[in-house]
Amino acid sequence: MLVQLNRNVGARDFSATATGLPLNPAHLPATTGHHPVVAVLGPAARVTGLAQHLPAGWSVRAAADLDDVHPDELVLFVGSAVRDIALARRLLPHRTQLVALVDDNAPAEKVAAVLTAGADACVRGGQPAILASHLVACRRRQLAGRWAQLNQQDRR
Repeated sequence: MLVQLNRNVGARDFSATATGLPLNPAHLPATTGHHPVVAVLGPAARVTGLAQHLPAGWSVRAAADLDDVHPDELVLFVGSAVRDIALARRLLPHRTQLVALVDDNAPAEKVAAVLTAGADACVRGGQPAILASHLVACRRRQLAGRWAQLNQQDRR
C-alpha cells in the first residue's frame, strides 16, 4: 500500500494521505461567509507578523479600547493585566473569544490568573505561527458554540 501511495502523483491536498499538507494556515483555502477579525488591545508591534500566518480572509486591526471591539471579533490582549481580561469578560458578550499574549518568561501563576479571569487561551512568547494557531482554534470553538446553542434552542 505504501508503494501505491508513493506512486500516485495526483494532488491530494488536505487528505489523510496528502503529500503536500500545508504547514501555514495562510495557505488554506478561504472560507465563504463572514471573515474573522482579530482586534488587538495593547502594543500591536509585538504581533506584526501575525496576519501572514492567519488563514486567507482574516484580518488584524488595532482596537483603541473595549468599546472599539465589535461583536464576533477575536480579542487579543497583548501584555495586559489580569484585571483587563476580567473587565473584558464582564463587558463583552460571552461568545467573544479572549486570547492573552504574555511574555516568554511569565510565571505559571500569571498564566493561571489570566485563564481564571476569563481568557479562552493564553499564549507565551508571541511567535506568530503559534499565536495564529491558537486564534484559529478559538474561532473554531466560537463557531462550535454557536451551533451548540442553536441545538439547545430547538429543544425548548
